[in-house]
Amino acid sequence: MATGPATGGLASATVTGAGHGRLVWILGSLSAFAPLSIDMYLPALPSMARGLGTSASVAQLSLTACLAGLAVGQLLAGPLSDALGRRRPLLAGVATYAVASALCVAAPDIWALLAMRLLQGLAGAAGIVIARAMVRDLYEGNELARFFALLLMVNGTAPIAAPIIGAQLLRFTSWRGVFAVLAGIGVVLLVVTAGWLPETLPAARRHRGGGRALLRDGGRLIADRQFIGYALASGLAFGAMFAYISGSPFVLQAMFGISPQLFSLIFAINGAGIICAGLLSRRLVGRRSPRELLTVGLTGSATGGILLLAAAVLAIGLPLILPALFVMVASVGFILPNATALALSRYGGQAGSASAVIGLAQFAIGAAAAPLVGIAGPHTDLPMAVVISVLGISARLSRPRTRSPLGGESPDTAGGLSS
Repeated sequence: MATGPATGGLASATVTGAGHGRLVWILGSLSAFAPLSIDMYLPALPSMARGLGTSASVAQLSLTACLAGLAVGQLLAGPLSDALGRRRPLLAGVATYAVASALCVAAPDIWALLAMRLLQGLAGAAGIVIARAMVRDLYEGNELARFFALLLMVNGTAPIAAPIIGAQLLRFTSWRGVFAVLAGIGVVLLVVTAGWLPETLPAARRHRGGGRALLRDGGRLIADRQFIGYALASGLAFGAMFAYISGSPFVLQAMFGISPQLFSLIFAINGAGIICAGLLSRRLVGRRSPRELLTVGLTGSATGGILLLAAAVLAIGLPLILPALFVMVASVGFILPNATALALSRYGGQAGSASAVIGLAQFAIGAAAAPLVGIAGPHTDLPMAVVISVLGISARLSRPRTRSPLGGESPDTAGGLSS
């Protein structure tokens, strides 16, 4: 059910009808900073490496730099939003994102680009972590899982549209033009957020106390095995997806000779799988618990990884690689909304900090996985297959064995933070 004054969020009347739809689209767009920042320039990654005179593995560090920024930035923006409210840190992050994207356009070499990509990630993290926290401010129970699934359906359009836009931009401009478009998107989101997104964390529910309080709350989150189990499961599955994001441009284009335009189409089909899985997950919540739906997603991710490894070892090629990638990527539509809802279910009072830990797990693992897929060069798919399969299997094994408060089960608040 949507929360009202009982949880200190906005009154339910403010998130119904047109206001609800606007909230979905704005929060969905803000939480899409990661796919926008990464997927749009994926088709240009090989040409960017050539243009800057660097290797494939060094060029992939531009992914790692952005992912590292997205991870660390959430640790800063999440707790800050618990103390200052959601709007001010969010607006500052979106504005900085637009500036960093513009600076990427003028990067003279790969090292300057890496620095700007790090800043871009740090700033974009505010949109991702604060969007999750705002959802937790407003919803609880099964409705929390439903809204996260709805949010995933909205920001899931970014992995579909971004590489297609990037590939088409390459017909008229270089990789620098892609970052110019990202700067423009940042400006638009800044205007929309400033004009239409309300504050969801009243002053009475904000948490003061400085760094000592943040360390205390962070320690309690880390000590909660159930919370960390869900955060780690989603993080490992997220890392498998980013291994695919980092490795697929080189494997599919350099190894199998696929054009940037066809690559963007394949990427879009896989992105559509995320949306369809998210829609199905949203409809099933209530009939099946979020924990059961999470298990379905984690099993699918592990299965896709195993099939991909088999394709690489047996040299089967695209007839098995493409279906395996689709299964692995589409599984994210079940994993992310349900793992996030399960992890945040007991932490309404510290949604920013809890959301930051979840984001750290996702993007830190993604940042570590991204460069590993290119260590053997662009003409082999084995490293990508190994990394994806190991992460997928590990995610399935990391799911907590104990039950959660969602899905009609009894709440266990012993490990939670006080609101």
